[in-house]
Amino acid sequence: MKSQLADLTSLRFIETKTNIIFIGSSGVGKTHLATAIGIEAASQRISTYFINFAKLMEKFKQAAKENRVEQVVKHYLKYTVLIIDEIGYLPVDKAAAYGFFQLIAARYEFRPTILTTNQSFAKWSDVFGDAVIANAIIDRLVHHCEIIKITGHSYRVKGRNIFDEDSETKN
Repeated sequence: MKSQLADLTSLRFIETKTNIIFIGSSGVGKTHLATAIGIEAASQRISTYFINFAKLMEKFKQAAKENRVEQVVKHYLKYTVLIIDEIGYLPVDKAAAYGFFQLIAARYEFRPTILTTNQSFAKWSDVFGDAVIANAIIDRLVHHCEIIKITGHSYRVKGRNIFDEDSETKN
């Protein structure tokens, strides 16, 4: 994985228009890695944007109400590298899911997207509330993609014994 991460920080993925997806449980470093790649891209003067998935979905939900989904897609399409953090923590409104699909379809084979998720692809139909939309999104994302699965325990709670029933009396 170390050589794979070194390759990603070389930013070659931008030239090849390759997406990056970090999959793993909470606290394993997905956001940290995505941010580090984004910082490297920005330091090379490559237009880069980071957004939390829930915030992006709210933007699409509002845009759908105002009939401006295309404007939102165009806004995020202008960034060479788009980082979308935390897919899967909250369910998505159907209108927002459709807007997200439009964004991924517009960026497909044109600009790379970096995603972090705590959900396997098999569960994305639950996240998006629609198996057809979820499959269409996944299909476009993974066609040219580095998928990095990160396993382990959360760095935030490492060594804290929070799941030990006796930890309250020990701390």
